[in-house]
Amino acid sequence: MAELLHLMRPGTLSLPALPPLALYVHLPWCLRKCPYCDFNSHEAAGGLSADTAKAYLQALRLDLEAALPLIWGRPVVSIFIGGGTPSLFDPEAIETLISDIRARLPLEPGCEITLEANPGTFERERFAGFRSAGVTRLSVGVQSFDDAQLKALGRVHSSQQAREALTEAARAFETFNIDLMYALPGQTLTDLATEVETALSFAPPHLSIYHLTIEPNTRFASSPPQGLPDADLASDMLDLLTERTAAAGLARYEVSAYARPGHRCQHNLNYWQFGDYLGIGAGAHSKLSFPHRVLRQVRWREPASYMAQAGQGQAVSNEHEVPRKELPFEFMLNALRLKDGVPLASFSERTGLPLSALREGLAQARQRGLMEDDAAQLQATPRGFDFLSELQQLFL
Repeated sequence: MAELLHLMRPGTLSLPALPPLALYVHLPWCLRKCPYCDFNSHEAAGGLSADTAKAYLQALRLDLEAALPLIWGRPVVSIFIGGGTPSLFDPEAIETLISDIRARLPLEPGCEITLEANPGTFERERFAGFRSAGVTRLSVGVQSFDDAQLKALGRVHSSQQAREALTEAARAFETFNIDLMYALPGQTLTDLATEVETALSFAPPHLSIYHLTIEPNTRFASSPPQGLPDADLASDMLDLLTERTAAAGLARYEVSAYARPGHRCQHNLNYWQFGDYLGIGAGAHSKLSFPHRVLRQVRWREPASYMAQAGQGQAVSNEHEVPRKELPFEFMLNALRLKDGVPLASFSERTGLPLSALREGLAQARQRGLMEDDAAQLQATPRGFDFLSELQQLFL
């Protein structure tokens, strides 16, 4: 209660209303850590034991209960269960998790509940069970349909398993997503065209497409793969992706996201529109707004430490208020990822700052032809969308 009173005190921001609230749940274990992955994931090579799963669900329950005073009464618009590989948890565990959340938080009618899954055989056999448990949207981490590329990426599934998983996902879910990577070692435009056509053959309602990047503190950072496409080829690949997906009825609505009408990811839209989110689980991040400030939190990263600390009501390892001067960049970093941008008025609504805080960055962006000269909308031009990092940095 003392912390809540502290957060409710007067400050330099003035938010007219609190933004929508989403919930992120992190399940941190994988069968094997991929060499390109910089997420907080931890190997459980022999699978996840029932005792570990039970203990972790209890930690999540305690973490959520400790956070309730900060979000009391606020309805949840979406839930995203990410990892790691959440499909290592069996459907009964996921049902318990969703029931625990429903018992403690008011969910909006039709609340989107996404679960990340991998195409391995024993995970695929659980898809129908996840749907019965309350999951409404499945995101399948295929990455590639080429066995040689899957091996290079350190994936534990085969191309055949990926195809079987997508067949099952389409049978069990009205909305599902395929994660696909491009600019892979030695990949050509012809190779990518084959990958895209294979993905589209499953008629996915949503497709997330990611450029393979070499992130610090990964195995690829210390031992990079050979034959990565150069910037020009990668750009041609992105053009091909956008062209082929559009022809199949999937519109690009965000830098990495393509969807059929009615199937955009509501959870990710909330991020990009600078909504709020509570993150529970090992290493999870939160962004929570109050009338006069915006708070960011991080949970303990190591699963064992997280479970121990959550048991003592101390799941948060650190937190800080977002400085007033950083809010314009944080807002634009997200909003400009959306192809159609966001209403200009949402800047003040979500940050509590006057529109004048954007004046200098907007002037430079419009002068360089990176943003549309629109009095009501914050939107990148096609050139700005292609050079998004350059555009975002103008608001730093």
